[in-house]
Amino acid sequence: MTTASPLPLDGVRIFDLTRILAGPTCTQLLGDLGADVIKVERPDQGDDTRSWGPPYVKGPDGEDTTESAYYLCANRSKRSITLDLASPDGIALAKKLIAECDVLVENFKVGSLAKLGLGYEQLKDEFPALIYCSVTGFGQTGPYAKRAGYDFLAQGMGGIMSITGTPGVEPVKVGVGIADVMTGMYASTNILAALRHRDRTGEGQQIDVCLLDCQVAWLVNEGTNYLVGGAVPKPLGNEHPNIVPYAVFPSQDGHVILACGNDGQYRRWCDVAGAEELKTDPRFATNPLRLKNREALYALIPPYMAQKTTDAWITELEAAGVPCGPVNTIDRVFADPQVRARGMRVDLPHPLAGDGTVPLIANPVKLSGTPIHYRHAPPTLGQHTDEVLAEVLGMNAEDIAAEKAKGAV
Repeated sequence: MTTASPLPLDGVRIFDLTRILAGPTCTQLLGDLGADVIKVERPDQGDDTRSWGPPYVKGPDGEDTTESAYYLCANRSKRSITLDLASPDGIALAKKLIAECDVLVENFKVGSLAKLGLGYEQLKDEFPALIYCSVTGFGQTGPYAKRAGYDFLAQGMGGIMSITGTPGVEPVKVGVGIADVMTGMYASTNILAALRHRDRTGEGQQIDVCLLDCQVAWLVNEGTNYLVGGAVPKPLGNEHPNIVPYAVFPSQDGHVILACGNDGQYRRWCDVAGAEELKTDPRFATNPLRLKNREALYALIPPYMAQKTTDAWITELEAAGVPCGPVNTIDRVFADPQVRARGMRVDLPHPLAGDGTVPLIANPVKLSGTPIHYRHAPPTLGQHTDEVLAEVLGMNAEDIAAEKAKGAV
């Protein structure tokens, strides 16, 4: 897929040595913005997530293909090549490609690429303008640096599981790999900063970003609550540590999220609910008082919320300026008129799909001057090997055949 208008990162080329979720999320975001992302995969195996199914993309006869939905979620806007980094010829070819790239992103265990001659310290003098982003579980330094890292471990060690879920039950992780995703987002942001620095000074640098650090960083208000107040936060279910009422309540036919961020919103909810006694009760007059008396208030609200349907509550509370919403299952998310209006589903052509396209979650950012354009669906394994070697290195068919014969690709 092509576009006539330039994208923000047109001209930036990325050598992508990542797999699973954190690194691929980073490079997908950059690819959406126009970077030429060359996804480097192991011959015959590829990214581990290709086999993380079902579900898989369905072929022409409804059969499962080799492309899992998990793999699709983080590998749009890339070109796939295969390189055997276990062979000297593969390493030599990798260095030739790196010489033509602005950014290298990798998520190998600390020290693994150095053994192959592709560590930052080994490349920085040969490629002084190269931005080298290392995504790991625990960072390049510290006592845990050499440990393998996974999203689940980061959520546990980074504290988010200790404040997630219902009080009195076992700790609960977030339902998606949010430590991976946020690490990918932090990595992409700092690659953009490093590109700005490189363009100004000509200097590359290493970016050291890890799951644990990023997980700790997005403890945000709860982490700062502890640092300032000294009290260890506890799980509150759907409640908020600093705002009351801010919770999910049963309605007549489902559930409603009620989120009163200030005293005026609380009083307007009381008016809509006909809860005059809760509006005038001195225990609930201000947010600090409602925090102090949260258990008492939460015991009194449910009978009011059960008197109307979810749709009725949303209609009436929206009209009164009170934040509220449904608890949608994922099928209802993609059927929601606002989600549809914002184009949060995108269907891209795919060579293995029986109906010719695969459905993906769109990039959520809307740029007025350089709108995102999806040039590539998540590629099949090695789909672009010949294309990239010819385009980037100027190799002809005989050259490429020779590299294949040596086992480099």
